[in-house]
Amino acid sequence: MELNPADFKVFLNHIYEFKKGVRRMVLYTTNKRYKEFAVKRLASQRIKFIVQPVDEERINLFFGCDECIEAIRLLVNRPLNKLTPEEDFILGAMLGYDICVQCRRYCDRKQGKMVS
Repeated sequence: MELNPADFKVFLNHIYEFKKGVRRMVLYTTNKRYKEFAVKRLASQRIKFIVQPVDEERINLFFGCDECIEAIRLLVNRPLNKLTPEEDFILGAMLGYDICVQCRRYCDRKQGKMVS
């Protein structure tokens, strides 16, 4: 299997940041054809992960601290675009997204505004 060099670098950088403590959890979306490579790499480094299908071609790969991955198992049991505003807020906070942006996103969703 041939791995796209840009995808490879992004994935390895996410692992590096996780191992250095910069991130406690990562969400990496990639083509399904890279699943085996990614899963083997995470398993070989004893990093907890969850794979979630996105569509026919892509997967979401959550990986990180045991506590975070356990929370993801309970929280993300359907496609991300089907999460409630509260679940979306929690997920964004867990991923380290800007908390003020998350607050605006939450308020917009609760008020029925379209959010990207």
